[in-house]
Amino acid sequence: MAQHEAAGPAGAGPGRLTSRPGPARTPSPPPRSTTEGLVRLPLPSRQPPLLLVPGAAEGPRPLVVFFHGAGGHGQGSLGSVEAVAAERGLLVLLPTSAGATWDLVTGPPGQDVAALDLALAEVFSAYDVDRVAFAGFSDGGSYALSIGLANGDLGEAVLAFSPGFAAPPSQVGAPRVFVAHGDADAVLPVARCGRRVARTLDGAGYDVRYEEFAGGHVVPPRLVDAAVDWWLADAGG
Repeated sequence: MAQHEAAGPAGAGPGRLTSRPGPARTPSPPPRSTTEGLVRLPLPSRQPPLLLVPGAAEGPRPLVVFFHGAGGHGQGSLGSVEAVAAERGLLVLLPTSAGATWDLVTGPPGQDVAALDLALAEVFSAYDVDRVAFAGFSDGGSYALSIGLANGDLGEAVLAFSPGFAAPPSQVGAPRVFVAHGDADAVLPVARCGRRVARTLDGAGYDVRYEEFAGGHVVPPRLVDAAVDWWLADAGG
């Protein structure tokens, strides 16, 4: 993997996201709620992205973008993040891929990246966000790594659970990376997936934490908690 580059201008290069946090303002049209609950963002899509707002809060909050696995959908990831969001006061964006899985998993960046940029713009327009992390499970973990490494000037961390690979279309910034993988994963074997990803990124100069657990192709709640705490503990992000 090529050495990552310094942050360039927003939108420069493939797979880049242009939306950035700023002063919260009322979007048009607004979400059904800007206080709490599971909000369906008013964007044109077969399955519009969801935003989990665990409760009203004053001041800026961290945002996690969580990508589902192959064949899944945004709401299907809710069980993996709902508890930690409530406990840590996180906003969680839950997009759904246009196809059976994410565009960068099967080819070049395209519809999913564009839809994600629109969803982020909607979130940033309605909520005060001070930190962003990309996360996901399985194909979603691979997508989080690929998008996250291409947008390290936006997302300060990537939290990847049982990923298959990292294939960023460009590399910008230096996000911290948390990888968790089960030692008995029969879907994406740990030796050629999680371990290899962590070793490659560490060798490329990224700050990597790797956690291997006893189990299969799952997202252990304790490691979701650990990943979020690891991310939020870095006050310099």
